[in-house]
Amino acid sequence: MNGLSIDMVMLQIFALFLLAKVAGLVCERFGVSSVIGEIFAGIIIGNTILFQWLSLDIDLGLFEVLAELGVIFLLFSVGLETPFSELRKVGRTATLVAVLGVILPFLAGFAMFMAIDNQLNEALFIGAAMVATSVGITARVISDMKVTRALESRIIIGAAVIDDVLGMIVLAIVMGISAGSSGGLLDIVLVSAEAILFVVLVILLGSILLPKMRRKYAERRGPAEPAQCGDRKRLALSPLPFAIIVCLGLSFLASYAGLAAIIGAFLAGMVFAEFKDKWPCEKDFHPINEFLVPFFFIHVGLLVNIASFAEVIVLAVILTLLAIATKWIGCGLGARSMGRASANIVGIGMVPRGEVGIIIASIGLTMGAITDSLFAIVVFMSMATTIVAPFLLTWAFRRKMDSDGTCGVMETLSP
Repeated sequence: MNGLSIDMVMLQIFALFLLAKVAGLVCERFGVSSVIGEIFAGIIIGNTILFQWLSLDIDLGLFEVLAELGVIFLLFSVGLETPFSELRKVGRTATLVAVLGVILPFLAGFAMFMAIDNQLNEALFIGAAMVATSVGITARVISDMKVTRALESRIIIGAAVIDDVLGMIVLAIVMGISAGSSGGLLDIVLVSAEAILFVVLVILLGSILLPKMRRKYAERRGPAEPAQCGDRKRLALSPLPFAIIVCLGLSFLASYAGLAAIIGAFLAGMVFAEFKDKWPCEKDFHPINEFLVPFFFIHVGLLVNIASFAEVIVLAVILTLLAIATKWIGCGLGARSMGRASANIVGIGMVPRGEVGIIIASIGLTMGAITDSLFAIVVFMSMATTIVAPFLLTWAFRRKMDSDGTCGVMETLSP
């Protein structure tokens, strides 16, 4: 750690974690996601005297490791809520919402930045960041309004499941193209194919092969016999360490294959979600994420240079408006069979980019595909869409309820 004393390291961890939590609580007090507060805390630290006072200018290596672990476990937790088997239950409308909500934003972001400076890798990562949907904010609003059983709510959640998977596939392809773009078309195709193959193989393994093996093993073993007095207790690994092993193992394999570690972590979560009845670990992961995840968002804030951002504020606003419009329109078109008011709700519900867009942008920054200024633009876009979406969604739901009564929203989802 470049000669930093253990006392200074402890002070750094204490100060950053405390500031992140305080800023997060302040944002929650005003109905804004705590993620926004944690990023703001990082921006303040990175652009004030606090950066030097905490000796962060000497070495950021420790916090880069903490941030990487935080985002890996965050994506694993997202995967835990997205079992492969759920993809077959969300219905045609949710699938169409997700697909159109991926295609339109990606093409818009890609075309915009190709027109600006004709940099392929830059345009690809901006397009990929536009694809992301952070449904956690939407889910909170839906829960607070007590409309979780509404048709629109279930379409949004179902579409978000597919959107997460499609987003990881898009990221894998974009990383493959960026890694192989200097070697010609054949290299791009080969590396992209390798990325897609990795994702597909893990999905097949987690959704088909492992569940089948588990069922056959259970049938062959038969019903469990009651334990007898004096029987030796069988050694078994508890769910949490097993989940961490699976998470870190697949993260390493993804990184080794030239993909982002978060892709492996997300897929590992989806695999583990198929066995949550036997190995439940969501509650065990919560305190780990409570500690590690804020360091990722603080690190994001530390990377934002206010001076460079001031030069591109107009571009940031334009990209934000484009991000809102393309998700709203794309997902709304996918839900048009539900009627205009319901399609409006679904489109708005898919707008927030949240942490997922920032994660993709940070990968692009690490790979050198985007500049500090463009990274700041994506952070602005992700934060702005996360802040504005709850207000728009509340307005859209209340408008629908006022027009046809609350019972009009509380329909059930057709398969």
